[in-house]
Amino acid sequence: MTAYEVRALTPETWDAYAALMERHGGVFGGCWCTWFHTMSTEKERTYEGNRALKQRLVDECRAHAALVFDGDEAVAWAQFGSPAELPNIRHRKQYEEETDMLPDYRVTCIFVDKRYRRKHLSDVALQGVIDLIATAGGGTVEGYPHDKGGKREAVLYSGTRTLFERTGFEYLRPKGQFNCVMRRTVP
Repeated sequence: MTAYEVRALTPETWDAYAALMERHGGVFGGCWCTWFHTMSTEKERTYEGNRALKQRLVDECRAHAALVFDGDEAVAWAQFGSPAELPNIRHRKQYEEETDMLPDYRVTCIFVDKRYRRKHLSDVALQGVIDLIATAGGGTVEGYPHDKGGKREAVLYSGTRTLFERTGFEYLRPKGQFNCVMRRTVP
């Protein structure tokens, strides 16, 4: 098995991240993983606008991700950040009504290069998030994965409940019809 390396998304790793995004059309309709950073009314909704927004957020240290590298090439990522950095989550109204506390960090988006799928790189990326958060001092981390009872789904931008369980997260409650809230404390 190839030894993958996890690095933080920074201005120094931007070019590798951008190359991964560009190989996949900006991912999810040209989003560049900006949907969670902004509220709907604030979005430009263009490939170029999303790319520029993401690069600006990275340059300002307001966008975080664990990038999985195969050599010099980024092949997967998991995005994380504070609720202030990532305010736009699906089923936000329900979440806010039912939450007992805001986490220190959220994991909002996970993506694997199509050439590297079915190699458990989502696990590597999510563990990379945990390791980066531990290095930064730890805290409470939430994820909002799909929870379809094991049924397959084509697009899993936020991972699966099983993925999060394998990485030490505990199930808290459902969120919407097919998502859930999972939490873990990172020392």
